[in-house]
Amino acid sequence: MKLTKLRHGLSAVALAAVLAGCSASGSTGTSTAAADSSAVVSDAVASSVGTTVTDALAANAAATDDPDAAAYDAADAVAVDLSADSTDAAGVTLADGTVTIGAAGNYVLSGTLAGQVVVDTDGAVTLVLDGADITSGTTAALAVMRAESAVVVLADGSSNSLADAAQYAAADEEPNAALYSAADLTITGTGALTVTGNANDGIAGKDALVVQSGTITVDAVDDGIRGKDLLVVRDGTLTVTAGGDGLKADDAEDAAAGYVYLAGGTVTVTAGGDGVQAVTDVLVGGGTLDVTAGGGSAQTVADDASAKGLKGDVSVVVGGGTVDVDAADDAVGSDGAVRITDGTLTLASGDDGVHADTDLTIAGGTLTVTGSYEGLESAAVTVAGGDVDVTASDDGVNVSDGTTSSGAMQGGGEGAQDVLLTISGGTLTVDSGGDGLDSNGSATMTGGTVTVSGPTDAGNGALDVNGTFVVSGGTLLATGSSGMLVSPDSSSTQGWVSAVLTSTAAAGDTVQLVAADGTVVGSTVVTKDAQAVVFSSADVTAGETYTVTVDGADAGTATAGEAAAGSGMGGMGGGPMGGGRPGDN
Repeated sequence: MKLTKLRHGLSAVALAAVLAGCSASGSTGTSTAAADSSAVVSDAVASSVGTTVTDALAANAAATDDPDAAAYDAADAVAVDLSADSTDAAGVTLADGTVTIGAAGNYVLSGTLAGQVVVDTDGAVTLVLDGADITSGTTAALAVMRAESAVVVLADGSSNSLADAAQYAAADEEPNAALYSAADLTITGTGALTVTGNANDGIAGKDALVVQSGTITVDAVDDGIRGKDLLVVRDGTLTVTAGGDGLKADDAEDAAAGYVYLAGGTVTVTAGGDGVQAVTDVLVGGGTLDVTAGGGSAQTVADDASAKGLKGDVSVVVGGGTVDVDAADDAVGSDGAVRITDGTLTLASGDDGVHADTDLTIAGGTLTVTGSYEGLESAAVTVAGGDVDVTASDDGVNVSDGTTSSGAMQGGGEGAQDVLLTISGGTLTVDSGGDGLDSNGSATMTGGTVTVSGPTDAGNGALDVNGTFVVSGGTLLATGSSGMLVSPDSSSTQGWVSAVLTSTAAAGDTVQLVAADGTVVGSTVVTKDAQAVVFSSADVTAGETYTVTVDGADAGTATAGEAAAGSGMGGMGGGPMGGGRPGDN
């Protein structure tokens, strides 16, 4: 099942229903409901978007490009000299600077043309660009207006260029790019192509657009490369500079279309709008993608603009490759779901590192958010695997339904939302200026390793959970201020310790948790001042007394399973909610 309309379907029905128990007061029953809720949400999203890129592709219309598209019979190819004043080539006419190809077949284009090449035929056409330079002063440079399918081959060792007019003579909506195709278009070959879109887009396909190979440079005033039904990059080296979106698919009528898939190659995008944008799914299965959107994370985005790195209205799924993003807006964002199962992502964002309105699941790979306002944000956040490192000026992880504005006071079971943070595996490291882990609903931890370097101000906490926070496995070590200290729930089946230090641990100090027999069960070097510590692992025994030391000196004692004086358990404490901006997408 396709994830189309997830934000209306799952978020409004399934999410509300299955998370209904999360806002109740802390109890064993509530923790069970929270765990069940997480499973149902994960299953619902998995059945829609799939847990892998392969699953997501299976739910979409397949690209039907020929793997051997670059191969053609040179003996049967028609040579077209674009520099000539006339032509007697079979199937080709020349009039008023327009070269029209009116028959199916293979054509080799070379030379310089101040005009346009048009394809108008019922059959399949292969255009081999071999030193072709086409510049139009009135319209598109190369336009496939009618064909069964079209293939553009960049001849080995060749350099080619296409440039359209800054203003088209005709007011028609199409063509609307320097290289335009109304039919399925495949670009392949080992040569080079430079495309300049002076009026609108650089390369645009009304149906499917597949880039198999080649060295392609695009500079466009609006979108760089746009395939309406789908845009697939299998290989090649693409450098795209766009005033609008870099790579784009925008068919909103077909639930199985409108997706962008990066399978391989090296793609560099500099976009004024979104780096990669799809009306349904953005899928990354391999290759290298480097995106700068909206001028980068240091810039501010207007309220009516979007400058995200990767934006899939329905989903973003990353299952491989290397992704580097520097975006003024969210680095990775979706109105529906985001799933990361593999790959290496390095993200810098002026807003959220990764944002999903409905569900954000990390099951593998390496994700590093080097800078953000909020690191990870969604109504349901699951960390089940992978290595995640988040730096945020506000909340490191924010789980919210978006109904509460930033800074609004939360806390207490009455204020808990039907949202859930689930940690079951992997490693999660958070450095936050606001709350480290902030769930405006409940949180469960059954596995994995979590390290939080939380805030220094008393208005936030390393942990902030408005519902219940149940720990039954894994290792948790959170340090930060003591003003809004939140501890795991009493129904937690794994031992935990919550302590307020008698003396502040300064940046660089070693904080250790020591058992009565002298065994060090937990240790960390704090990166900034800390007044409190929360620790849980299989080595902690409920009811036992533990000593906290700072650089070897005693800094307090605590009994496992008892909240520190002045603090609260999940559902009883909580602080200011950082972010709260799901839906601002």
